[in-house]
Amino acid sequence: MSASSSQLPRIGVPYRTKKEEVMGTSAKLEKYLAALRQAGALAIPISLQLHAKQFRDLADTLDGVVLSGSPADVDPAHFRAARQPQCAEPDPDRERTDFTLLEHAFGEQKPVLAICYGIQSLNVHLGGTLIQHIPAAIGAGVKHDHEDGAPDATHPVRIEPGTQLAQLAGSTEAVVNSSHHQSVNEPGRSLRIVARTSDGIIEAVEWTGVSNWVIGVQWHPERMPADAFAQSLFRGLVTAAAARKALARM
Repeated sequence: MSASSSQLPRIGVPYRTKKEEVMGTSAKLEKYLAALRQAGALAIPISLQLHAKQFRDLADTLDGVVLSGSPADVDPAHFRAARQPQCAEPDPDRERTDFTLLEHAFGEQKPVLAICYGIQSLNVHLGGTLIQHIPAAIGAGVKHDHEDGAPDATHPVRIEPGTQLAQLAGSTEAVVNSSHHQSVNEPGRSLRIVARTSDGIIEAVEWTGVSNWVIGVQWHPERMPADAFAQSLFRGLVTAAAARKALARM
């Protein structure tokens, strides 16, 4: 590692699924890593197969975390709900990794950007619940998901004024992409709803607890590399991680 790269904040990103990791399928994971590198971070892929000590040793070297999207769904048993038929299969290794990362990040006050599956994982970790299938819950409305192989759907979101997200967006409105069939239902402890679509679906949350930068978004900023708001989200995380890194050195 060069002297310059050693100064960069290290941001960990878990593999999307154990299956993708085992098969060496990393094209979608690479989008997160590329967005972090563009924002000025050293991006660290996190295996879903680490033993406890390996995980602790790696987590201790991180300055922040991005929770990536996933084709899996969080097991509804984690929020005391019966599994609905539209639910995708859970990935226990991904759940274990996310929840352990979040426990570490909150314990050490490290920043977190949680994306799509990641916001759902964050919410469940903090005691919240999920809408298991948006069309079944609210009927026709905003197109949140897309057909396999088709471009992402896009739609506007309304952002609460005075929030960190509004500051990053530079506005209380934004157009985002969309590729999900689940979303936050009841927010977990100390999470504030900060963005919704016109049909009421929660699109973003922020942590209101002390001394930590935690934002969850339901859309995919890593798929919008030329979008100013998407870039701002990753820069916001990296800035917070750099501050955490500097503080740890004092």
